[in-house]
Amino acid sequence: MGQRPAFERVFEDISQRMLTRTLRRLEHDGFLSRTVYPTTPPRVEYALISLGKSLLEPIRKLVRWARKNHRRVLDARRQYVATKD
Repeated sequence: MGQRPAFERVFEDISQRMLTRTLRRLEHDGFLSRTVYPTTPPRVEYALISLGKSLLEPIRKLVRWARKNHRRVLDARRQYVATKD
């Protein structure tokens, strides 16, 4: 069996249908380009285009924030649940 595509390795819990719908929506909204290669089975390649690339730095900042504050969010969740029991 061949190596799984990069998206499938990163998003293991997402169904193929949902991944395809999400990628198509991102293409529709101008974040990605989509290239279909006439192979058997067909191969599809997605690439960030200008609008998508403009999101990279804000997303990196969000990821840094999430990593920095992950413990605090988990603690807040536990505290919230404890007060509701």
